[in-house]
Amino acid sequence: MPAPSRADEQPGPNPVTAARDSCAWQIAGRHVFLVGIGGCGMNGLARMLAARGAICSGSDRVPSPLTDALTADGIAVTFAQDSGELPAQCDLVIASAAVPGDHPQLQTATSRSIELIRYAQAIGELMLGRTGVSVAGTHGKSTTVAILAKVLVDCGYDPSLVVGATCPDLGGGSRTGSERINGSNEPGLLLAEACEFQRSFHHHHPTVGCILNVEEDHLDIYGSLDAIVEAFHQFAKLLPAAEDEGYLLIGHEGAHRTVVAAGLPCKVETIGFSSQADWTVRFDPDSRLISVSGPDLGEGRVTHEWPASLPGEHNAYNAACAAVLAHHFGCEWDRICRSIESFAGIDRRMQRLGHRTLAGGGSVVVYDDYGHHPTEVDATLRALQAHEKPARLVCVFQPHQHSRTRFLLDQFATSFSSADIVIVPHIYFVRDSEAEKHRVSAADLVDRLRQRGVQAMHIYPFDAIVEQLENVCRPGDLVVVMGAGPVWQVARRFLGGKGSG
Repeated sequence: MPAPSRADEQPGPNPVTAARDSCAWQIAGRHVFLVGIGGCGMNGLARMLAARGAICSGSDRVPSPLTDALTADGIAVTFAQDSGELPAQCDLVIASAAVPGDHPQLQTATSRSIELIRYAQAIGELMLGRTGVSVAGTHGKSTTVAILAKVLVDCGYDPSLVVGATCPDLGGGSRTGSERINGSNEPGLLLAEACEFQRSFHHHHPTVGCILNVEEDHLDIYGSLDAIVEAFHQFAKLLPAAEDEGYLLIGHEGAHRTVVAAGLPCKVETIGFSSQADWTVRFDPDSRLISVSGPDLGEGRVTHEWPASLPGEHNAYNAACAAVLAHHFGCEWDRICRSIESFAGIDRRMQRLGHRTLAGGGSVVVYDDYGHHPTEVDATLRALQAHEKPARLVCVFQPHQHSRTRFLLDQFATSFSSADIVIVPHIYFVRDSEAEKHRVSAADLVDRLRQRGVQAMHIYPFDAIVEQLENVCRPGDLVVVMGAGPVWQVARRFLGGKGSG
């Protein structure tokens, strides 16, 4: 994409821009109800819709700091979902991907003939009239989108953003930016994660896409890796042709690029640790320097370097992808590097919470992380070992979904090799069937870990895990609490905070 025009320039009409504007979502004045509004993505969506003039309200299961903030900002939130009640005046219902189809409020919407769409469909609609930037992949989406958003803001852009985590650098998990890039005719940027669950990302309308990696996940939906790869290929096909500014940045390794990017009309560039990639990433764990080299203004391969703000090779890769995307939008490399160097991270992504002082003296470092896939677990634990060099690494891991645990049980069993002690609570049960719930248990994972020589135990409830941590931890240990469910409460309680549930 060309560098943005300066505000005092008068560019001519852009037919692509005009076409986007003509189909922009007309949401102003509509009464919108969001089911599952307490999630980070849905929370950000509600704010973005309200900024566009919609009259928003919503529901969730329990109150949270996110729902409290919405209420304080005038967006009403209720917690009586089981009644199925919707506001008397309601034009549109938007449901989180996690909300089942038989949810009482969704049934009410159907019975009242109220338009009903999912979160990803709403994001896709919001992209109309803007330059949509969709970041897809099995891992790293939230971090990459957040870094990209920070860089663009630091470089003087005003992007809109919806991300599934809280980003301190951006004041939350959402941001409503301008309709135009720097006053030009170019549509404003909307950055969003593109999740493959239930093929949600097929509802996006991106101009620019990024596919970080493609692995086995959501096998209860897809059944095979081949079906997952095909879904990513269909997502990539949503990008417009190169002459219409379509652009894809895809992982050189681990993203099945030869299949996913086959026959695409958009411009395609690859990124990875291979010297054969268009953009080559390097990470030195000793100096903690990240470098990326690639074509720059036709001058051959140019290398750019900055200190890593987050530990781990996987985070170096995420940062490099964000850097290349920012460069694609015309940001200067020196400003890109300075911005990423100061990135503070996002909540629950290798988040260093602090120290817990032990009763007998000394302290333990405590981290919180969202990782719930074997590759994420392995990468996070290795990065923490290399970065913190703890006396021992104690991991509290809550499996997310019985189906994922069952399908990937052998991979999970090999992903904890960097941990000295693993504590596993019950599997977080969200949307699996009751039959699936009985096919695998946390004890099955513990047994597999013990067979591989890992000291592992199954403990529940969360308060019992906190008591066990107080008993087993020694000065110099590191505790990391991992999982996509409510297991984050363990870390807060262990630090002395209050949790619920």
